[in-house]
Amino acid sequence: MKRRDFLKSMTAVAAGSALPAAPAVFSPARAQSRQETLLIVSESGPNNIDIHGVGTNVPGYEVSWNCYDRLISHGMKTVGGVPYYDRDKFKMELADDMSVGDMSATFKLKKKATFQDGTPVTAKDVKWSLDRAVTVGGFPTFQMKAGSLEKPEQFVVVDDNTVRVDFLRKDRLTIPDLAVIVPAIYNSGLVKKNATEKDPWGMEYTKQNTAGSGAYRVVKWTAGTEVVMERNDNWIGGPLPKIKRVIWRMVPSAGNRRALLERGDADISYELPNKDFVELKDAGKLNITSVPFSNGCQYLGMNVTKPPFDNIKVRQAVAYAIPYQKIVDAVLFGLGKPLYGATSEPPLAWPVAHKFTTDIAKARALMAEAGHPEGFDTTLSFDLGFATVNEPLCVLVQESLAQIGIKCTINKIPGATWRTELNKKTLPLYTNVFSGWLDYPEYFFFWCYHGANSIFNTMSYQSKEMDAFIDGARAAAASGDTATYDKDVKGFLDTAFTDIPRIPLFQPYSNVAMQKNVSGYQYWFHRRLDYRSMVKA
Repeated sequence: MKRRDFLKSMTAVAAGSALPAAPAVFSPARAQSRQETLLIVSESGPNNIDIHGVGTNVPGYEVSWNCYDRLISHGMKTVGGVPYYDRDKFKMELADDMSVGDMSATFKLKKKATFQDGTPVTAKDVKWSLDRAVTVGGFPTFQMKAGSLEKPEQFVVVDDNTVRVDFLRKDRLTIPDLAVIVPAIYNSGLVKKNATEKDPWGMEYTKQNTAGSGAYRVVKWTAGTEVVMERNDNWIGGPLPKIKRVIWRMVPSAGNRRALLERGDADISYELPNKDFVELKDAGKLNITSVPFSNGCQYLGMNVTKPPFDNIKVRQAVAYAIPYQKIVDAVLFGLGKPLYGATSEPPLAWPVAHKFTTDIAKARALMAEAGHPEGFDTTLSFDLGFATVNEPLCVLVQESLAQIGIKCTINKIPGATWRTELNKKTLPLYTNVFSGWLDYPEYFFFWCYHGANSIFNTMSYQSKEMDAFIDGARAAAASGDTATYDKDVKGFLDTAFTDIPRIPLFQPYSNVAMQKNVSGYQYWFHRRLDYRSMVKA
């Protein structure tokens, strides 16, 4: 993107910073407009602005988070000097009060809460929205199930202003699961008007239109190019945000994104190469934050149902052939926590390091034992929407696997279709990031290793022992049985690192570059920006 093209579209609404100043005329209105407009540039954008949508990608989470309310959200704490969501502390958002009993939770709604079209928010909207989440299938329904929220009958309208959530079982993940992105509250009347017999939940409408009560609403979305959001001045889910308008531009070139930041033409970006973040931090002209992903890692996954990756020795050979340190040095530039080369028992936490290190001789021996002394051909796939890390990582892996006879053709999948292709479970070898929204080891493993999970167990891994450990840990956590919980967590960690269907590479950092006059950044479990807390001086 040329700088003049970027500025031409920006200045109409934000009085772009590259325009020459007129010293004889000062416009408070123009200064105020710039102060209240946040200009974001990133590598990729949403393919769907409804979190319940089929195959909604990670950028789509950012729109949903800012445009919809949930009943509750999280309070904040400070980690490494950065405001960081508090896993164990909840605050009210659309609810005014939460009362948790032995087998249910009751929520009183804020009486003045309205949707963005002025319609009052009622308990019927809450029930309809939660019914939708547990019914539409795919990721949203499985996310709800992760907190034992599975049936529409669990959501009960007590009166116009009160809703009750009944528990199927004791599960410490149930209340936290109501604070993630999926249980968003929709304007049921508006969505129903745009539903059809073939689309009873109005998914086609909400794919391109926001229908929430949140702090922002989408006023323009050009897929792959731009999202424009404006503040909902009637929002009562929290303090009214200082930012009135958000312009989020997709700029595929990392060099262009960096240039826009350095010239002051953009306010914030979070998808630059790590080398750029290190250099920008050293230069001192921008504010740079780097926070480890909570409950997450970048990994190399293998389809364990088809040859050759159905052979555990092949998977172990790959694990010994990964150039771990080169990836940390040449791709991450130190902005990531290594998850390899453990020399002792891992702590009962996640993510933790496995024992594998780069050992080409051992990898070759394992390939011979597996019956592949000459190697084989395969494809190595990645999400092109996050190419700044994925592409150089895959090149290094390709070069290293070639040393043990595995010849990889790199397969670049567009970000808009990545989730769909990944969930087909036909990719033999791929790299991806998964970060569990609820920061508990058993939650991550429920999503990624449990045999009943048809979403993020993209390796198609099946192990009765693994399932028993995960289920046991969840039950023990709910009952407070610490000894059993520790035993089961150790069990699923040991099993994962023995069977090695996916190879953890590193715990990524969430890196964000901001102008010095931008403040209020908060780290959230979903790793996306929360505009509600941000301020531009």
